[in-house]
Amino acid sequence: MAIRIAGRNLNENKRAPYALAAIYGVGIQNAKTILAQFGVDVTLKLKEIGEKEISLIREYIEKTLVVEGDLKRQIVANIQRLKGIKAHRGIRHQRGLPVRGQRTKTNSRTVRGNVRKTMGSGRKGAPSAT
Repeated sequence: MAIRIAGRNLNENKRAPYALAAIYGVGIQNAKTILAQFGVDVTLKLKEIGEKEISLIREYIEKTLVVEGDLKRQIVANIQRLKGIKAHRGIRHQRGLPVRGQRTKTNSRTVRGNVRKTMGSGRKGAPSAT
């Protein structure tokens, strides 16, 4: 029986924190906190946890955390809001440039569409002496 939480089938053979981290919006530290809250050992695999604890974890994640599709929609809405108010970050998103202050002179070439091929990247090997 596959364990399903927040619309995701989780791998039962992984340790519990790493299996829960497969849910978008739940990281490993967050998963460890959730497991500690319900008294589940973090070294157990997901299939070794009792059905009662699984149902408590499922209920907690689905009711208190914003995960999966809802979180993705929220992120897209935040970016659209930034674009709509013409904020600096919104303009960077529109142009496909780095948003968080990274340099663009030497990095982010592929994002900007300025891919430079190095001199020897596509050269054929030297002819063999026969």
